[in-house]
Amino acid sequence: MESDEGLLNVVDVEATCWDGEPPPGAVSEIIEIGLTVVDLHRGERVARHRILVRPTRSQVSDFCTELTGLTQAEVDEGLDFSDACKLLAAEHRAGPRAWASWGDYDRHQFNRQCRATGTTYPFGSRHINVKTLFTQAHGLAKRPGMLEALQIAGLPLEGRHHCGEHDSWNIAALALALTRRGAWPGLPGN
Repeated sequence: MESDEGLLNVVDVEATCWDGEPPPGAVSEIIEIGLTVVDLHRGERVARHRILVRPTRSQVSDFCTELTGLTQAEVDEGLDFSDACKLLAAEHRAGPRAWASWGDYDRHQFNRQCRATGTTYPFGSRHINVKTLFTQAHGLAKRPGMLEALQIAGLPLEGRHHCGEHDSWNIAALALALTRRGAWPGLPGN
């Protein structure tokens, strides 16, 4: 079996959203899971994945398409949420491997949606909030958004903001910048 030592899944989700309140009966649902695998020991991003997820209790609004670039037609071709979670567990080792996200939104959204659908939560308990870690490492009074953090770290935005695949790639770059600063938990010397 492949070792998960030093490997980290960086996850960013996009979900259905509206400019204002959701339509009656609609709830925010994950429509894209971006996942970047980081080898913390080698200090590099080693894989990048995109999983489209088909919503069942909401539709992709025009506002959501403008923000994320995703259309209803695209996500209609995606996996159902339960199958996406099974894929995370089976192919991306989401249970045994530590995972990280920018803030707690992604973790909370997975928890909510798993509870609502009766789906087994795909991740283990080792979650790292990169936003909090970044804020502490840089001695900031206020937690920055991902774009501001990239500027502070002197890193470029690669790809489109609010695309889960691209955002996970950029958050992974921020995580690696933190490892170079000696601010990543669990690495030798930290």
